[in-house]
Amino acid sequence: MSWFNFIGLILVVIILIPNIIFAYTNKDGFQNYYDNKLVEVLEQIGRFGSFLFMFFTPPFLNLGFKINNAKTIYIITGAILVVLYCLGWIVFRKESSIRKSLVLSILPSILFIESGILSLNFPLIVLSLIFAPCHIIISYKNAAMQGKKYE
Repeated sequence: MSWFNFIGLILVVIILIPNIIFAYTNKDGFQNYYDNKLVEVLEQIGRFGSFLFMFFTPPFLNLGFKINNAKTIYIITGAILVVLYCLGWIVFRKESSIRKSLVLSILPSILFIESGILSLNFPLIVLSLIFAPCHIIISYKNAAMQGKKYE
């Protein structure tokens, strides 16, 4: 097992592209209506940790693809989730809604969790399990609170 997962790096770079485009086209970013510092800090730790351990794979912290066809499944499901995530950005580009926030928070969460499980990457599993609920909660709460703002 190598210390570097090139496929994981590609998946991370691809899911970052729509986020970079969003940041570039929305210089003011977005309004954070949900104020829970603990959840926000845990989400950031989980996010950046998941990004890192998608491609940084120290052999002493993960076992690699030990299950039959795990690497093939990892590549196929990873590609599908990344394509769905990018399509979510395209489909919901002009929308600000709960469904957009859920699609764009659940898909990367699943990507990180399934990647960690299939590659038996223990830091990725732990960090993705921290990231997923926090990211989904923050995304949902922000969308719900923004919707109430416009009522």
